[in-house]
Amino acid sequence: MKSYIDLIQQTFEFPTMEFNVDNNELLFNNVPLMDIIKEHGTPLKINYLPKIGEHIENANMFFRNAFKRHNYKGTYTYCYCTKSSHFSFVLEEALKHNIHIETSSAFDIPIIRELYRRGKVNKSTYILANGYKLPRYTQYLSELINEGFNVVPILDNLKEIESYEQQVTADSVHFGMRIATDEEPNFAFYTSRLGIRYNDVQQLYKEKIEPNPRFKLKMLHFFINTGIKDSAYYWSELTRFMFKYCEMKKLCPDLDSIDIGGGLPIQTSLQSGYDYQQMIDEIIENIQWICNKNNVPVPHIFTEFGSYTVGESGAVIYEIIDKKLQNDKELWYMINGSFITQLPDSWGMNQKYIMLPINNWDNPYQKVNLGGLTCDSQDFYNSEMHSADLYMPIFEDNEPQYIGFFHTGAYQESLGGYGGIQHCLIPAPKHVLVDRDEEGRITTRVFADEQNSDSMLRILGFKEEPYGAQDGKPAVEKKREKPVQELEETKI
Repeated sequence: MKSYIDLIQQTFEFPTMEFNVDNNELLFNNVPLMDIIKEHGTPLKINYLPKIGEHIENANMFFRNAFKRHNYKGTYTYCYCTKSSHFSFVLEEALKHNIHIETSSAFDIPIIRELYRRGKVNKSTYILANGYKLPRYTQYLSELINEGFNVVPILDNLKEIESYEQQVTADSVHFGMRIATDEEPNFAFYTSRLGIRYNDVQQLYKEKIEPNPRFKLKMLHFFINTGIKDSAYYWSELTRFMFKYCEMKKLCPDLDSIDIGGGLPIQTSLQSGYDYQQMIDEIIENIQWICNKNNVPVPHIFTEFGSYTVGESGAVIYEIIDKKLQNDKELWYMINGSFITQLPDSWGMNQKYIMLPINNWDNPYQKVNLGGLTCDSQDFYNSEMHSADLYMPIFEDNEPQYIGFFHTGAYQESLGGYGGIQHCLIPAPKHVLVDRDEEGRITTRVFADEQNSDSMLRILGFKEEPYGAQDGKPAVEKKREKPVQELEETKI
């Protein structure tokens, strides 16, 4: 019978730049995962921090190449969409690469202030403020504007601007407007609930922005939920948006920028057919063609990539703790964690991730189902992006088997309620950050230990002291003795 590695090699072009097997064990970005498991145990969440910067630099390269190819005269600004992951290690790593920030909540603003206190952002850093804004959000934004921060409120409804009229004392405010796009044809609604409908854009500008000498409309914002895909729907909505930009540019000389949102995809399978450079080339070509057709200067371009920035840095590792044959055909490998609580997108959206065993690659394989620890019948994972079936190595009862889910770095902690109360009181797993020092040696740092019962009791009201962050020991950076060869620069 063929081994698991034979199955992977006949199905994919393997190894890849990101995944390789050495001595029957998986390497993730040349990180020996079994060493991490031996040091920290499972279940375990990890983030490989260099991946964040790699993706930022790749995106900058894609736009730089497209601008050069089409002689595009505008500028490009990379913003990070904080709602994908608010963790300090993500923001601080991303900010090393001269990015800017997009926010969606009032509680983003204290994070901005703390980053400013730490010297990670300055007052020239763009803060694109998206979302439907409650009074606290507009108050915080107004305070930043009054203090000289480079905040661009993206107006989401017709009344939002009234808050800034009342609270902003600064000499000028630069606004953006989010345009309400049509939803994908198979969506439950025709038009997005987010943003200002096309027919109201000109009126809002004429009545509330143009008459006020302190207010300037600088940006129009575009985003569709399906992301940046080579589909008739995407090109139709982008074209419609650009014609509106050209129309407004002729009315508003201050308007000079567009935000085309996020939506660059991440890999969810070892099979990858997305051509990032070609897609960015076509976007730039379309924007420039429409502007030239309307005799309008091309706009500066902003993006707010979230999942693309952080998604591929994340992984979750489990141990198979039991094998259960429930009938003649259905074999269950039980994990020491939960899909519902720790990978909620896999449960709520049927999201697929790259799933690979960590060890036993030379063993024969069999079809399995993966089961989580909660008592919910939906706590399972049984198919992959490229296949309706899921295969894992066959292993003996006396040998361990570990598995990893990769590219899980976006949204899972916030949607799962990191450090809070989970279904069946499943604790949040230990969280480890993996990095490289200047010599290319792997370093590990514990960001958070596994959640303990005391924190749950405080949340649930069984302890008198209020709930707060768990007491933790100072993070200790550990260096491996043997240098690891630097990865070659990845070009997607």
